[in-house]
Amino acid sequence: MPGALSVLPVAGIGEIRPGDDLAAALVEATTGREPLHDGDVIVVTQKVVSKAEGRIVPLDHADPAAKRRLVEGESRRVLRRRGDLAITETAHGFICANAGIDLSNVDGGTAALLPVDPDRSARRLRAGIGRLAGVSVGVVISDTFGRTWRRGVTDVAIGAAGVAGVVDLRGTADANGRVLEATEVCVADEIAGAAELVMGKASGVPAAIVRGLDPTWLRPASVAAEIVRPPGEDLFR
Repeated sequence: MPGALSVLPVAGIGEIRPGDDLAAALVEATTGREPLHDGDVIVVTQKVVSKAEGRIVPLDHADPAAKRRLVEGESRRVLRRRGDLAITETAHGFICANAGIDLSNVDGGTAALLPVDPDRSARRLRAGIGRLAGVSVGVVISDTFGRTWRRGVTDVAIGAAGVAGVVDLRGTADANGRVLEATEVCVADEIAGAAELVMGKASGVPAAIVRGLDPTWLRPASVAAEIVRPPGEDLFR
């Protein structure tokens, strides 16, 4: 069916440890179950990428001062605080809670930090999957963020390779023939959000395949270059 998408969970990856070959684990988990196709986009959670890259640090979860120091050390600046919650800007330019540091689904006494360069992590995964599986796929690294002035959280892209971050529709016509003047669609975030619906937060499924995307979206990409808004364009800084 033209325009239809499939979103398929990738189960059976197992626990990822520092130094593990995450690309190999993803290929092994898909081989014989739901083999990867050219044009697929594989979405991988930040947590398993951080684990594979050794971005796990000791942290006493019961020590608020230690947590505060860790958050500040991973932040470019702190925008707001309320109790234990800090809204910060990371070195990547992300505005998120507690510098994206995650205490869930990690061993006790540890915390997961964001990858140093999520776009680079996505490029490495894409290259590894292509080498091992012989397919050309896109990769999105996702993480859970809140949204200003909206309740609830959703997954967004923090790294991308081989699939567009933003699709610029300016200059094209809408269904009524009116030329669009301001529409830029953050498809990488939409892909991440769709994938999260089959991965869940506690199901132990850290990756998903999104199949059937517009092939014109499959191109070199970067969350840092395409999605993170420069301060000069931000009305609130």
